[in-house]
Amino acid sequence: MASGEENYNNLTNFFRDEYQSLNGYVRSRIEDTGERDAEDIIQDVALRLFSRTDDLSQINNIAGFVYRAIRNRIIDVMRTRKGRQADQSQLEARWTEFAELFYENSGDVYPEVLMRQLKAGIEGLKPDYREVILVIDFEGYTYREYAGMTGISPGTLMSRRHRALSILQKKLKGYNTN
Repeated sequence: MASGEENYNNLTNFFRDEYQSLNGYVRSRIEDTGERDAEDIIQDVALRLFSRTDDLSQINNIAGFVYRAIRNRIIDVMRTRKGRQADQSQLEARWTEFAELFYENSGDVYPEVLMRQLKAGIEGLKPDYREVILVIDFEGYTYREYAGMTGISPGTLMSRRHRALSILQKKLKGYNTN
């Protein structure tokens, strides 16, 4: 228990003393970023670290620990930006591929009403289920990559996706493409 309290105090002191250096480090690593993005990354990392201080063993090298966590978060941000920069035709193709999971006429063009129902169904899912569908099926990440970003095991992510697809299939059962 003392190590959790000590970790918390050490992290607090480090972030207070080194905030400007951390901000400069993040801005030097990310191209075309504003100061706001750098601060968001630092605050996100700080939040994650502070929420886990009791779970962590004694942190001996605070600077190395924090900089490594920030570097990993920068990598995650850069991957996400690349995934979001896909052009509209790729996104539409992914929607069509995803629609084929639910509707029998594979390869056909799906009516707009069915695509809207599918999108609404995804929006209606619990956040964990919706996120795994979007990350795996639309952003193109593998289970292993997504597990590395979230700390959730690939098996759990696969189960969530399976449950999400099952829920979507039940919601969309009454709709057909004919």
